[in-house]
Amino acid sequence: MEINILEEKKNRLVFEVKGEGNTLCNALQKELWTDSHVKAAGYNIAHPLVNIPKFVLETDGADPKKTISAAVKRLTKESAKLKEQAKKIK
Repeated sequence: MEINILEEKKNRLVFEVKGEGNTLCNALQKELWTDSHVKAAGYNIAHPLVNIPKFVLETDGADPKKTISAAVKRLTKESAKLKEQAKKIK
């Protein structure tokens, strides 16, 4: 996975996530929407053959990079819980 920042402002961040698709981006988008500082969060894949998601995040003034970092940490915790529950199924 490679992340390229395309635009960075005080309350807005636009970046690409090369090497990932809808699965990770959709999970990240949904997790970002649980943050009270997020005003807008979404992504778009311009063409399926190129498959480079472009993410846009806008906050109410909170640092967008810290907001994304916190969302990723929450997702990591949730995926670890899911992994543990899946192990119990076996």
